[in-house]
Amino acid sequence: MPLFSFEGKSPKIHPSAFIAPTAVIIGDVTIEENASVWYNTVLRGDFGPIVVKKGANVQDCAVVHATPIHSVEIGPGATVGHLVMIHGATLGEECLIGNSAIVLDGAKVGARAMVAGGALVTPDTEIPAETLAMGVPAKVRGPLAGTPAERWVRLNPQTYQALAQRHRAGIAPVP
Repeated sequence: MPLFSFEGKSPKIHPSAFIAPTAVIIGDVTIEENASVWYNTVLRGDFGPIVVKKGANVQDCAVVHATPIHSVEIGPGATVGHLVMIHGATLGEECLIGNSAIVLDGAKVGARAMVAGGALVTPDTEIPAETLAMGVPAKVRGPLAGTPAERWVRLNPQTYQALAQRHRAGIAPVP
């Protein structure tokens, strides 16, 4: 996996974390236990720190970048879906950011909230815990409870932790 220090700051990765061999991790990035960073994902901690908390997953082709003003924290068990961009934002415990969504500077997504695929969370927006937000710009549509999306938020953390262990054990280069 490509790991790079930047201006004396190097990534810190817990030994139990799964980092796909094509992920790129640069600078002030901390990845905690049982977290996973998937294929072709970039975490660039040059302006500020990025922390991927215990059990969180950052899926394929996501881009995560801190700003000079806003660091990034991806909460315990949180899911950052495929093709997502997180830029200087804070994600709460077990929240789910749907595929191709964008979460911008200073935004905060609450615990077990879901940002729907393709949504745009504009700077300094707060998505409350256990709600569903969707649209461009993202607006809270109501409680997550009782929606089909609730199942994704509830099951995704353990599903991706198990899948990461399968990839750790099961991937190999093809000659």
